[in-house]
Amino acid sequence: MGQGTDAGRGTAELLEAARAGDGDAFGRLVGPLRGELRAHCYRLLGSLHDADDAVQDTLDRAWRSLARFDDHGGHIRPWLYKIATNRALTLVERRKRRELPTDMSPEGAPLVEAAWVEPFPDRLMDWTAGLSPEARVIARESVELAFVAALQHLSPRQRAVLLLREVLGYPASETAGLLDTSVAAVNSALQRARKVLADLLPEASQARTLDALGDAGQREVARRYATAWEAGDIEGIVAMLTEDARYSMPPLTAWYTGHDGIRGFLLDGVLRRRWRFLPVWANGQLAFGTYMWDDARSAFMPCGLDLVMLRGRRVAEVVSFLEADLTSFGLPAQLAENDPPARDEFAGWPGL
Repeated sequence: MGQGTDAGRGTAELLEAARAGDGDAFGRLVGPLRGELRAHCYRLLGSLHDADDAVQDTLDRAWRSLARFDDHGGHIRPWLYKIATNRALTLVERRKRRELPTDMSPEGAPLVEAAWVEPFPDRLMDWTAGLSPEARVIARESVELAFVAALQHLSPRQRAVLLLREVLGYPASETAGLLDTSVAAVNSALQRARKVLADLLPEASQARTLDALGDAGQREVARRYATAWEAGDIEGIVAMLTEDARYSMPPLTAWYTGHDGIRGFLLDGVLRRRWRFLPVWANGQLAFGTYMWDDARSAFMPCGLDLVMLRGRRVAEVVSFLEADLTSFGLPAQLAENDPPARDEFAGWPGL
């Protein structure tokens, strides 16, 4: 089951014009596929910035080699996926594996700078609007932070096979063609990838957890969590956590686990400052842009993007990306003191 279609009516005409050197026609031909190619490269690379580079390189290479495109009924989508996948695999082999602080021991900070998985704005998933309900769920689950982080534990080829087969829905024979390998090699890589992910992924995806909560339940959990932070209510925050909850803050390597560990972190001073939390969606899951009061600037300034993983109505994990650009998630660059607190943001806040 693929996650999209080719450009639709007029594809053959656009392709013919693009081959004749019409750049505008090429843009109209590949434009509808840019979003899903970005999501595909993000899953492979764990980085939005790297994904954007891979997509741009893919389109540049496609434009330069369009005359050599083997046209099978004008279906350019698999060809673009082949270029994008191979370009992303090249980047994976050249760069460090991306991970989360919780992939390492709290005492085992690396001696060299780590590369972290990056968050992905949900606004970049607008291309899923035309998908079937089942395909939209798969698309949402495939950019969840836990899934993308787990993919980084696979070999590059295993990542590509798993995504092409189980997210994009290509059959084994076509996947083998896209990767220039055999069907037997594809099936073997898929089997190994499934085994690794089975030990790394939570029992329920965030998409299914959030759907079970419903819009009202999502708003209530989000409101309670943000209000507790804004009120400096340590016990209120801890009460919302699962017993084995984890809290990390990339690029810092330290992370905290369980009620006692997270309570200790909160007591250490982070809640002595004033906070504002704004709800947003990232990686198909609940997130908050966090703002801390800055006396020198007399404003609440960005302090990170908190991705929240839920287990039922409790918080199982928070990953606070301290260096995230909140404006790329549609959030303001700063907040004034008289801006409303988070509890006033939730009445009309949409669910997924």
